[in-house]
Amino acid sequence: MHEADATIAAQIRAVLTAAESGDGTAPIVEAGDPVLRAETRPFDGQVDDAELEKLAEVMRATMLAAPGVGLAGPQVGVSLSMFVAEDPGARDPEVAAVRQREPMPLRVVLNAAYSRASADDVAFYEGCLSIPGYQAVVARPREIELTGTDLQGAPIAEVVTGWSARIVAHETDHLSGVLFLDKAEMRSLATNTSVAKFWHQPSTQKAAAELGFSLPSGMVM
Repeated sequence: MHEADATIAAQIRAVLTAAESGDGTAPIVEAGDPVLRAETRPFDGQVDDAELEKLAEVMRATMLAAPGVGLAGPQVGVSLSMFVAEDPGARDPEVAAVRQREPMPLRVVLNAAYSRASADDVAFYEGCLSIPGYQAVVARPREIELTGTDLQGAPIAEVVTGWSARIVAHETDHLSGVLFLDKAEMRSLATNTSVAKFWHQPSTQKAAAELGFSLPSGMVM
């Protein structure tokens, strides 16, 4: 086994051991840890199917406990091209409509990549479990084409739309060492408390006007 693959196998087993000895979750790695800035390696049999499935279970439990809607391998200290995502959707009908935030069932994606599938960009506040306490506005394509494989090795090739596309793009970026702040409008940066106090609207138009940043050209709410 390649040395890097042996390292990934050891990282996975460390996460599983920690989860088994605790509450079934793993500690979330925070910004500043080099693992979040490293390019991940594709899954290529570094561990067996049972260990891989267990890792997916631990990552999902960690994501839900945080709580969050997505979690990538590097966020639990594993330099593997893998993420989990699950979103209950927006309860408020106006928020659901403006943000195109429909429920997304649990998905586990290995060796993920995405490309733009729409000319339209949309910009909303976004946060990250590895950067707790802060959010910023990030412009992302309204639609992306996701490729990869599932846990069983079946190929994935599909167009993902709206808020689900945002989640998938955010998590896939982690696999290349990219954090959401790298793509954010930094004038929009706010604490979670400030977002709840000032920018709780479904769209980001008011935040853009009052904080002085631009939204994508042609963005329609």
